[in-house]
Amino acid sequence: MDSVYSRRDFGKLALAGLPLSLALARIDSKVNGVRIGVQSYSFRTLPLDDAIKAMAAIGIGECELFTGHVEPRPTAGGGGQGPGGQNQAAREAAREELRKWRLTVPMDHFKGVSKKFSDAGIKIQAYNISFNDSFTDEEIDRGFLMAKALGARFITASSTLTAAKRVAPHADKHRMIVGMHGHSNLTDPNEFAKPESFAQAMALSKYIGVNLDIGHFFAAGFDPVGYIEAHHDRITNLHIKDRKKDNGPNTPWGEGNTPIKPVLQLLKQKKYDIPANIEFEYRGEDVVAEVRKCFQYIKDALA
Repeated sequence: MDSVYSRRDFGKLALAGLPLSLALARIDSKVNGVRIGVQSYSFRTLPLDDAIKAMAAIGIGECELFTGHVEPRPTAGGGGQGPGGQNQAAREAAREELRKWRLTVPMDHFKGVSKKFSDAGIKIQAYNISFNDSFTDEEIDRGFLMAKALGARFITASSTLTAAKRVAPHADKHRMIVGMHGHSNLTDPNEFAKPESFAQAMALSKYIGVNLDIGHFFAAGFDPVGYIEAHHDRITNLHIKDRKKDNGPNTPWGEGNTPIKPVLQLLKQKKYDIPANIEFEYRGEDVVAEVRKCFQYIKDALA
């Protein structure tokens, strides 16, 4: 698909609202010119402070920040015991509790989180707040304010096409890009999995882009290398992981079929300014050790 927006134009849009202050000593995690970051979901078993320490220890200087490291854990409803009706009531109460927090939390909370990353030499690249059909318009709008308070250049979202239609006007209003994240569900046309779904979303606004998860995209039967070449000007960032083909499971890197090395080599050869973010999702006891292995895999692939 031809785009009327160049990669440079898309980058300028992504920079809108970026604070002027920069960390004095940022960690440089580029490998042969390729920007390497991490989705903080990789450290989902660690509290925020420990996750930041782990990123710094591994030497990763860019982070796509997962809401689970920023938002409170739901307390309503207990452990979900009892009849189904009680479980549903508990889930609804927890959702309302989270909504209330999102609508009332001071932006200083996010500025404080931003300072923790800055002090560690890590740049918050994006805020991963997954707008879905349960979000109210006010919640969506607050998500953009949160991202700006964090100093994020863009938002990433595991979303749906119906939600994207509601997100697009807010993206236009805030002049902030939202990268829609895909999975590998090929049966639900409202999910992001096929190239056609991403195309429909991008047609909604110049501020809607693609957060391409190469593992999910490949497992769904599509070629991430060709897609990146064709749409690099609308791709916010990549999630790097390994999966088996034909919707197979996540695997340690190198044990699946996802073309990780060709994707990284493409970024290197074409000099695409697209962050490649490690996303650790396979089984492993020591998350820090596993993410370190993933980073080494990237270094070897780009050597």
